[in-house]
Amino acid sequence: MTDRSWCSLTLSLHPRNFMSDLDIQIPTAFDPFAEANAGDSGAAAGSKDYVHVRIQQRNGRKSLTTVQGLKKEFSYSKILKDLKKEFCCNGTVVQDPELGQVIQLQGDQRKNVSNFLVQAGIVKKEHIKIHGF
Repeated sequence: MTDRSWCSLTLSLHPRNFMSDLDIQIPTAFDPFAEANAGDSGAAAGSKDYVHVRIQQRNGRKSLTTVQGLKKEFSYSKILKDLKKEFCCNGTVVQDPELGQVIQLQGDQRKNVSNFLVQAGIVKKEHIKIHGF
């Protein structure tokens, strides 16, 4: 084998030559939240139909429960006052530019808040979505 034939053999077996010959198809990006985003296309982040009750982890064992999506005709401060008294926890009403007014409570109060809102007649059970781990 001469030096030239060896050189042409290595060039033909080089990985770059194989990559150009292959038909590579890159899969389209998969969006796992596509279905959830499709439902929110016309509505704001806090959907008008549902009241969202979420938990946010703070540090260690500490957590916050947030309630968003209540109708604007309700007095958030009065609801907060009743929630704090009922569950023996502290809380506040926060104004968010995207979500509007959001009630924050200390601790994991998701089940308690949803039961309270249904019993008080503020929201029907079908219109409450509980999020979190």
